[in-house]
Amino acid sequence: MKEEIQKLIDSIRPIKTKFDLIRVGGNNDGGYLIPNDLMGITACFSPGVDVTASFEIDLCKRGIGSHLADWSVDAPPKNFTPLSFTKKYLGGCNNATHMTLMNWVLSKPEYYVKGDLILQMDIEGGEYTTLLCTPPDVLRKFRIIAVEIHNVQTWFNPLAWEVVKAFFEKLLEDFRVVHNHPNNNCPFIEADGILMPTVFELTLLRKDRTIALDYVTQLPHPLDQPNVLDKPDRPLPEGWYK
Repeated sequence: MKEEIQKLIDSIRPIKTKFDLIRVGGNNDGGYLIPNDLMGITACFSPGVDVTASFEIDLCKRGIGSHLADWSVDAPPKNFTPLSFTKKYLGGCNNATHMTLMNWVLSKPEYYVKGDLILQMDIEGGEYTTLLCTPPDVLRKFRIIAVEIHNVQTWFNPLAWEVVKAFFEKLLEDFRVVHNHPNNNCPFIEADGILMPTVFELTLLRKDRTIALDYVTQLPHPLDQPNVLDKPDRPLPEGWYK
């Protein structure tokens, strides 16, 4: 399994494109580095609502509104007015507390107009089933995906690994990884000689937007910031990008 996991890590090495990365959102937690390719994006879908919405507020200043969703809260942050708020989690089914990404996106008018979408997702491990259950044509409506990847410590479990492998194979069919930033609020682990952040923020750009110019060879990016200030910052292990 070590060889398989290393192969996956190699497949998500960040690449350089013609677009510089910009920081969207505030300092520390809540801000993401995304490619400066926002023209023509009509809306952001942002499941996982925090007490602040710095990413969505920054996009709004750039003319991009956001749809929010989270069952654990009753309303969006008080300092932000979204395009919509849905009190449901994202997942692999539709019921009183959950909805699929497909059902959510297809219920909004931006899916049916010319232009692309952006997905910013931090749903505490639900990203695996949510994206695996999303049809490719719906995923391809998103130009940029910024997703926090959780529970990396489970990758060495054979059952979890099958889900993880399928998850990344599906994403990498239509997207390229352009940035990876470990969350310093979560520990690193070492398994079979591989040093791994247990949570990391991954930014992907749809393949039709640009060719891969080269691999990123220097991290952290100058715009990267630690998620929390009361813990030491941990850069991405070199084996993940060199």
